[in-house]
Amino acid sequence: MIEEIEKIKTPEEPKEKTIGREEEIKILESSLRSFKSEFLAVFGRRRIGKTFLISRFFNDREDCVFFYVSGIKDHTIGEQLTEFTKQVSKVFYNEVQLVVSKKWLESFESLTRAVETIPKDKKVVLFFDEFPWMATKKSKLLQALDYYWNRFWVNDSRLKLIICGSASSWILKNIINNKGGLYNRVTQIIELKPFTLTETKVFLEAYGVNLSNSHILNLYMVFGGIPYYLSMIKKGLSAEQNIDQLCFRSRGRLFEEFDKLFSSLFNKTEVYIRIIKLLAEHRYGLGQRDVLKQCNISEGGRAVQWLKELEQAGFITSFIPYKHQERGIYYKITDEFTLFYLHWIEPNRSTIQREENLTDYWQSQTSSPQWMSWAGYAFEAVCYKHVSTIRKALDIAVGADVGTWRYSPWLKSEDKGAQIDLLFDRKDNSVTIWGSRHLPHKSDTSAL
Repeated sequence: MIEEIEKIKTPEEPKEKTIGREEEIKILESSLRSFKSEFLAVFGRRRIGKTFLISRFFNDREDCVFFYVSGIKDHTIGEQLTEFTKQVSKVFYNEVQLVVSKKWLESFESLTRAVETIPKDKKVVLFFDEFPWMATKKSKLLQALDYYWNRFWVNDSRLKLIICGSASSWILKNIINNKGGLYNRVTQIIELKPFTLTETKVFLEAYGVNLSNSHILNLYMVFGGIPYYLSMIKKGLSAEQNIDQLCFRSRGRLFEEFDKLFSSLFNKTEVYIRIIKLLAEHRYGLGQRDVLKQCNISEGGRAVQWLKELEQAGFITSFIPYKHQERGIYYKITDEFTLFYLHWIEPNRSTIQREENLTDYWQSQTSSPQWMSWAGYAFEAVCYKHVSTIRKALDIAVGADVGTWRYSPWLKSEDKGAQIDLLFDRKDNSVTIWGSRHLPHKSDTSAL
């Protein structure tokens, strides 16, 4: 899957340039050059590089004024408005002290007046980062945005509004699929996704980390293609050594990442973690009804919404078993770091905290049966992230359905089970199989 690396030029100054993201940059460029107002919605998993992409593209450009403000997690409306006013002063008034408004309508009025001071030949980019955090309870932020976009900002051809957030489900529901005054107002959508294996290799090489393809795959199975995690990889160390330092030390930079990640995205963190932990126990996925039943969650619309939000946040993937549509929707974890944390870090948390670090722990595990089992699961997640690459390599048409299949014999049967990790149901009445194995007798019948 790591193909044609040589064709991709490594930036001379990696810390100052964006690696990959070609399609997203094209959208930003076309929006900036547009002769009409633009409303962009940007979302994607936390740590994916949304803020870096937007800020890097617009910062220090002479053809536009870049206003950037970010929501603050778990802060009051007063604190959000104070930060907003501070940024208005910094960008438009050379940091002259301004009176902090008490309502978003008043703050947007101040912003509108500030935009009017900018010369007519300059574009104005309004970047509201982590917008869901700004929309505190009873803040009426969405109503204010609705009013000022439709009443004023949409009529200013210079203005480019960017609403961004890591809470993907919130952005999808309240901005992109808004049923009120913001209905159909979004002109461009950017869903930022993890790096591919190829982009991961280019990213690491740009920072002087030169590793073999197998080492990069090992890193990918732990960290996925998340730029924030990959930026922590140190040159001169193997994949295993980097993982040991980041994850198996009490002061390792990613030792506490799982809790921080979920608490930053979801309000009822314990419910989402309960679901994630259950799915981690079922390599081949678990049906929706079984998830709700085993988590003691009532089968209501809110419970299904929790699953949907986990999928929109990039932690799990839904699918329908091949030739078993009657079983309904199944879910499995496809976020590499989440899977790694639940299998390796959490079970060792107390030991790591007590001993401060587990010296060479990960290196000692890479030949164990537990590692082999986890690696198979993790590699499947990597394959699902690269289905388009696999499809292209196998010369399979885009119209082919992608799925998985499993046969579990009855407990008293002498038959052996079988699993097909990935298959392509093609339109020419043929099925291409990618990876299969025999399963132990009397295997987990709750799986597919």
